[in-house]
Amino acid sequence: MTKNEFLTKLKEALENDLDGYAVQENLAYYNSYIDEEMGRGRSEEEVLDELGDPWVIAQSVIGMTEHRLSADEEYDRDGTSGSYWTGGAGRDRYSDVKVHTFTADSWWKRLLVILGIIGIVMVVFAVIGGLISLVMPVVVPVLLIVILVRILRRLR
Repeated sequence: MTKNEFLTKLKEALENDLDGYAVQENLAYYNSYIDEEMGRGRSEEEVLDELGDPWVIAQSVIGMTEHRLSADEEYDRDGTSGSYWTGGAGRDRYSDVKVHTFTADSWWKRLLVILGIIGIVMVVFAVIGGLISLVMPVVVPVLLIVILVRILRRLR
């Protein structure tokens, strides 16, 4: 199979499921990939053997596009998650990382944040108060003894 035959079969496999822009984008990518590999001294046959069947590649591309679109729809639906575009190793790809954010955009979320902060402050005061209540029965008598000893020394 030649490069042109490979690209023609890939185009035929992609055209039924993807829009024209996505088809052209993928064809351009594989065309430049094959050219780059041949520029590195590999034969056209080696590169095409490595890539494999254009139909299998098309199915992978279509599956990735459907996965990306469903993630984008999920993001559009709830506004909190989705895929994001990353570049790597000279190739662009979609990352499947879900990003969840919390925004205080409604009154009940703001109230929840304020109550959370108040709760944390109360816990801190409770811990400090508990430590003081544990230490006071020991500290107060020791302080009274120290004060009495100093007073008695001054009276002598």
